[in-house]
Amino acid sequence: MEYDPGAMLRRQEALDRGYSDDEIRRMYTRGEWQRISRGAYLSASTYTALGEEERHRFLIDSTIHAVSDDAVLSHQSAAVVYGLPLWKTPLDRVHVTRNRRGGGRIKRRVTVHCAPIGEHVAVVDGHSLTLPARTVIDLARTLPFEQAVVVGDAAVRRFGISREDLDAELARAARRHGVDAARRVVRFVSGHSESVGESRSRVKLASAGLPVPLQQGEVFEPGGRRIGRVDFHFDGIVLGEFDGRVKYGRLLKPGQSPGDAVFAEKQREDALRDLGFQVVRWTWDDLESPELVAERVRRAIARAASPRGWVTQAPLPSAQRLTVRAL
Repeated sequence: MEYDPGAMLRRQEALDRGYSDDEIRRMYTRGEWQRISRGAYLSASTYTALGEEERHRFLIDSTIHAVSDDAVLSHQSAAVVYGLPLWKTPLDRVHVTRNRRGGGRIKRRVTVHCAPIGEHVAVVDGHSLTLPARTVIDLARTLPFEQAVVVGDAAVRRFGISREDLDAELARAARRHGVDAARRVVRFVSGHSESVGESRSRVKLASAGLPVPLQQGEVFEPGGRRIGRVDFHFDGIVLGEFDGRVKYGRLLKPGQSPGDAVFAEKQREDALRDLGFQVVRWTWDDLESPELVAERVRRAIARAASPRGWVTQAPLPSAQRLTVRAL
């Protein structure tokens, strides 16, 4: 391709570069180009290397020009542009919402929702999006509970969405499909989850009958020295740690190797146990058998004594500011 292989190429641009329509057709039928949507292409090597969210961004860019001027990105498309994590959420269509009560439709690559949007929308990378709280409620109405909690947790944490913000959006959605499911999600979401794995852990532990643990606890020894932070804690005596694949990468300090980070983590856990805390760890694979994780937590609670240290709640990060415009 005689252009930046990481950039999307539209049909008219290809024609301007000297390609004929027959050549364009041969390029994507031979697999050298990937057709994203009608008249929009990427090099096949670039497309193959992209993640689902990145592919969805190209799908947005290739289709948004063809939707109505009053449509704004919503649902999972808004979440992708906000940079929120999605887990097992379909991204094969761009989702937009028009500020009207009727006329929704599903096309091959675009789903058009029609509902009152409110007075304001956010603007990110030149795209108009439903506000974060509205996006959470739209997804909570339309996704399974676990998937909705994953994106809801991240949105609440990143944008400082309050329970009042979510309740206001629930009230606006009172007669829409899925609002009861959205209420259950709103009661469960937490801004203290720092990853998809932590959000899923909360869902799985609750489904196994455990009380929802507190999160992001700062652990201190009797003299007041901070030992470290833990992902979860149950009554301040049993500490829970989710070990995701990227966790130790996040722990790396300048000049450290992954082995150094693992050794430092072991020292930290030894210090926690020495204070009398029970520590339970689980992984992605363990989340597929949540009842086994729950049983390990119950056993830890049963054998726990009062530790010599204490746990306090870590503060939430500052909310990310957004550009907002009136409709």
